[in-house]
Amino acid sequence: MPELRRDLVTNRWVVIATERAQRPTDFGSEPVEPDKGVCVLCPGHEKMTPPELWVARDSGGPNQPGWKVRVVPNKFPALRVEGTLDAEGEGIYDRMNGIGAHEVIIESPDHTRPLEEHSVEHISLVLTAYKDRTLDLHRDSRLRYILIFKNVGRLAGATLSHGHSQLIATPVTPSAIK
Repeated sequence: MPELRRDLVTNRWVVIATERAQRPTDFGSEPVEPDKGVCVLCPGHEKMTPPELWVARDSGGPNQPGWKVRVVPNKFPALRVEGTLDAEGEGIYDRMNGIGAHEVIIESPDHTRPLEEHSVEHISLVLTAYKDRTLDLHRDSRLRYILIFKNVGRLAGATLSHGHSQLIATPVTPSAIK
């Protein structure tokens, strides 16, 4: 399970998530090439992702094609919803379980179309997904801070080229935000 540890030098909480080492890391400083093979975020591959947390769809059932925007748990989460915080001191160190949320917002069924090229109505659906997921996670009394971010391309840290953004919710508010 991931955990949070307080950095003694900066007094900030740091996420330690060894499970993230299992995610694909085949990017480097070479030019970015298109994905080869199956994209788990494309329509028809819904069973390759964790079950939907939120969806806007035209047709089809849960975890089926026919969607416009989907939200799923991150397959390689930095933080997990399950469990308790169990904050404690270990010698000079403070630590707690890595409780939180880490979700993927799949912005469109279209693998190659960037978000900014979609209609205002479609972008509004993505923003609604952000809002609805934020409001849902806000109800969890363990969580204090929610961040939505987007990495575009492998050089920015994205392991998939299909248009997506991520949401991470933590039990602590970063000191810079406070």
